[in-house]
Order: sequence, then structure tokens, then C-alpha cells
Amino acid sequence: MCGRFALTAPASAITEVFQVDVLPDILPRYNVAPTQSVPIIVSDLGVRTMRRVGWGLLPPWAKDKRIQASLINARSESVHEKPSFRSAFKRRRCLIPATAFYEWKADGKLKLPHMIGLADGRPFAIAGLWERRIDPETSEEQQTCCIITTGPNSLMVPIHDRMPVILPPERWDTWLDPLNDNVATLREFLVPYPAEAMAERRVSTTVNNARHEGPDCQGDPVT
Repeated sequence: MCGRFALTAPASAITEVFQVDVLPDILPRYNVAPTQSVPIIVSDLGVRTMRRVGWGLLPPWAKDKRIQASLINARSESVHEKPSFRSAFKRRRCLIPATAFYEWKADGKLKLPHMIGLADGRPFAIAGLWERRIDPETSEEQQTCCIITTGPNSLMVPIHDRMPVILPPERWDTWLDPLNDNVATLREFLVPYPAEAMAERRVSTTVNNARHEGPDCQGDPVT
């Protein structure tokens, strides 16, 4: 699974990479956790736009919002057929901008955090889904998202058996197009990113606590 990520690039870099107007309140985040508000990029009449949604997808039929924390990831192998995700997979796909994601490698009884990103340090696009739901208690619309995960590449194999789907720029417009419901073609996108284009390193256990935020989350581990 992917349960934590970071978006630390300045707004100017996000604009340059994704060709999107960045929301004014987008600040560097070093430890984004499930159920928190995250920026996503969608296609609005062919124009990329950014919005804020909650991380953890709530299907329209969900009666209890407490299931949100259990729907932060969708598996690439079954995303097109699972009731929670299949409608969004056809019509409501998004990009989730990030500069890194975290996974924990088992070392005996310990789980040691690793930070993984592109080798050149640039922001990248995680394949995501978004959904809208009317809260039965407040009658307000809620918008939420999830990350799609796939099997590991060779970089990730020693660390974890899953990784987020990272989409290369040439696939962004096809992925975002809400009129594209070619499931077979879209599923071909859900593959591990090339390991040679990525880098990873151990980081401080500061990131283990979802309440911790700031550059210390990406600091060197204490030895």
C-alpha cells in the first residue's frame, strides 16, 4: 500500500511540471497522511485544474464516512471491477502530485522508513481516482480520492511489495479525459515506473508519526 507521501516542491515548479494553476494555499507538505486534504489535478473541459479533496475515497453510496481510511488505495489488478472504485475508474480519474512517497522496510521487529521519488527530484504524478458524495448528515458534497497501487519495480522489491502507479507526462491527458472509458487501454497504464528513473534512501523515524510535519521527516536516520 501507499500510506504516506510528500509534496514539497514550490508552486512555481508544480505549475511548470503540470501546466496547471496552483491553488493559493498549497504549501510544502512533508508527511501527508490518510484522510487529510490533498491537491489533485483533474480535467475540466480539457483544461487541467487543481482542487482539494480528502485522501480516502468515499463512494456515493457510502453511509459511514469512517470507511474513508480503509479506501486510501485501490489495487491496479482489481480497480476496474471493485464496487468502490469501478465507476470512478471509468469517469473520474485524477493526478495526485507528489515529490516523494514513503514505505517502511521490515528489519527484524523494526520497520524503517524509506523515501522514494524520481532520481532528478522533480514532482511526479501518481495515478488516482476521485469521487463525490453527499453527506447524509450535513447534505454537503464531499470530494475524496485514492491512490492506485501496483506491484514493485526492482528498486522497490527489497522495501515493499506495492508501489503507487506513477504516470509519465505523455499519458496524463489520456488518463484525465473523462470521456475516455476504454478500460483495457487505461489498465495498460497501471504498471511499475522504471526503476532506473527513481531513487530511494532511508529517512528519520520522525515520519512514522502522522502528526509530524516539516523537513525533519526527510532527515537522515539516527544511527
